[in-house]
Amino acid sequence: MVKISHRLIQVAGLVPEGSRLADVGTDHGYVPIWLLQQGRIPSAIAMDVNQGPLCRARENRDRYGFQDVMDLRLSDGLEKLQPGEADTVLIAGMGGPLMIRILSEGRSNAEGVSSWVLQPQSEIPSVRRFLIEHDFKIVDEIMLMDEEKYYMAMRAVPGKEPGWNETEYLFGKVLLRQKHPVLLDYLEKEKRIYHKILKQLDETHQSGTERYREVTGYLEELGRGMDYYSK
Repeated sequence: MVKISHRLIQVAGLVPEGSRLADVGTDHGYVPIWLLQQGRIPSAIAMDVNQGPLCRARENRDRYGFQDVMDLRLSDGLEKLQPGEADTVLIAGMGGPLMIRILSEGRSNAEGVSSWVLQPQSEIPSVRRFLIEHDFKIVDEIMLMDEEKYYMAMRAVPGKEPGWNETEYLFGKVLLRQKHPVLLDYLEKEKRIYHKILKQLDETHQSGTERYREVTGYLEELGRGMDYYSK
């Protein structure tokens, strides 16, 4: 049985059962193999832009005997995915700007995809904003701590969802409305950090700088985020 990290188990849990999966940036192919072993999915297409990771994914696929149900493709994003081949696309463990590029360039290849599972490593608010502004609905979000780092992931489906505010883009509308405990821990930690930064800026007479305005603005957003927990 292949072993994957706690983070990847939680991300994989967002993949709807019975989905034909396309895993973009598959690396070693561990997530689709794990889902196949669990009986969660019937088939997978594992794609990567680099030949090295794809070779490792092939070795792992063959070791666990999934040659007939797991296809491997050298692909820049969704370039080699054909319309109708997958129900769910998984993109995990890459930066937000790259993820946005893949979503922008590959949407036409993803006809028939009903679910997108995304785990951006950076610029998460920008990914949320892109989704909402390009006719996706974010229907689920998770947040967890793994090896002393915070991670979040989301599942989006085609559709319109207007009415997000800046606080919800920053911290996640679903997480805020769930009053997610890991998000609360994150908000409290961020508040402590940024109060220290503000104090340092005050002590060095930088109260009129752009950095000072950025920090105070972010602290205000943190306060708005924490207000969700008192409602």
